[in-house]
Amino acid sequence: MYNKCFIALFLIIGFQEMMVAQKSNKLIVATYNLRYNNPQDGINAWPNRVNLVKGLIQFHDWDIFGTQEVLYNQIQDLEALSEYGWIGVGRDDGKLAGEFSALFYKKSRIEVIQSGNFWLSTTPGEPTMGWDAKCCKRICTWAKCKDKQNGKLFYVFNAHFDHEGVVARLESAKLMHQKATEISKGLPVIIMGDFNSLPESDAIKILNDVGYRDSFTHSKQAPYGPVGTFNSFNWNAELNRRIDYIFLGKYFNIEKYGVLTDSFEKRYPSDHQPVQVVLSW
Repeated sequence: MYNKCFIALFLIIGFQEMMVAQKSNKLIVATYNLRYNNPQDGINAWPNRVNLVKGLIQFHDWDIFGTQEVLYNQIQDLEALSEYGWIGVGRDDGKLAGEFSALFYKKSRIEVIQSGNFWLSTTPGEPTMGWDAKCCKRICTWAKCKDKQNGKLFYVFNAHFDHEGVVARLESAKLMHQKATEISKGLPVIIMGDFNSLPESDAIKILNDVGYRDSFTHSKQAPYGPVGTFNSFNWNAELNRRIDYIFLGKYFNIEKYGVLTDSFEKRYPSDHQPVQVVLSW
């Protein structure tokens, strides 16, 4: 009798340890263009959707996520999510001015060991516009991260490519690969962001050709949700244009991929859909 109880207890403990190990092996990663704080957006202006954004982030419980277009006052609002830390600088001056490509990370799970920024231009070390871009400086924020649950190290690069310059998007993809290779020194890499490029574009082909895996096409499970990631705050949008991406280098398994369609009263929290992946080591 005692032997049977001991065996049952041993099996229960073993199962619990296995479940904990499986959970620690999973990493939930997302990219989300949050639309800048534009008072002209009316019902879709930031003050009317900030709580939707915060609720979405907390519900899906992301371990690390990249944002695009956020202004510093929006980051200040997101600091209410006290479980997250963040890194990044404004693209206009390398301080607080202009849009950020900020990275947020769950402090209980992720330790940021090192971080930095570079501009998508021919002079990446300083705030400059790149190639044929006409309106905006574009920036990439990166971080060297440690997964506290298993001690593994990896890098994340988060960027927002230009929406007008065709050459700028192509050269930005080349620069992302160059910088990721130089900085990561062979460690696992995640490249994410709003690339303003369709899958058949030359910019996306560059990233595919150099060996990064598009999580949409390499997910073990069939992609969840619509193909498109841009809704323009239109509830009836067809959602057939995929311009937001998460690319993976080697070492990561891509367990799941999804484009989330969370909404409230037929309103989306942003003019982009968040893209989420579940990774394993």
